[in-house]
Amino acid sequence: MNKVDVLLVDDHRIFREGLRASMSEFDFISVVGEAVDGNDALEKIKKLSPDVVLMDLNMPNRSGLEVTPIVRERFPDTKVIALTMHDNSEYIAEILRSGAHGYILKDATPEQLARAIQCVMDGITFFSPPVSKIVVQKYLQNSKSEKRHSNISLTEREEQVLMLLATGKTSKQIATKLGIGTRTAETFRSLLMRKFKVSNTAALIKSATDTGLLT
Repeated sequence: MNKVDVLLVDDHRIFREGLRASMSEFDFISVVGEAVDGNDALEKIKKLSPDVVLMDLNMPNRSGLEVTPIVRERFPDTKVIALTMHDNSEYIAEILRSGAHGYILKDATPEQLARAIQCVMDGITFFSPPVSKIVVQKYLQNSKSEKRHSNISLTEREEQVLMLLATGKTSKQIATKLGIGTRTAETFRSLLMRKFKVSNTAALIKSATDTGLLT
């Protein structure tokens, strides 16, 4: 794939240095800059126009949680991947509502970070494996009760596809998991986006979360 310009945002220098070293293992990733807080991040994004921002959520002088929706509004071509130590369902739902394209834990491997960057560049929401598990569990616990509060009606198959999309699965992976064709999986994704009146997977997951179908 083409080079992906990445901005690292974290208030701890040692952690940023570790991230930079990890990213140097992958030829398609180019770290174009670093920022130490949310305000600095906005200035660097305006100056550098990165493709992806790895954004720490807990920082002084404006947190990543506060800055992420601003990035989505001002710089719609820049993808935001949230970096955090938190893996509770309430926190996950909050960062999804902020508009992040991915949610990855700080103890993730370099390979998982690289995969997250690839996914968001392909328009796929990415979660660290532990976070994916929490999202699925929360969905299974609440989907039946919360569905009654949503105006959107989903078939059983649409629910299955939505759940798998929420865990970062591609159309091919969904097809394999459900025993259907890849084109069929893509059709279900298109149908879901039409029902939720959105144009991409990230917006679909956010809308499903907002309506209570994924929280």
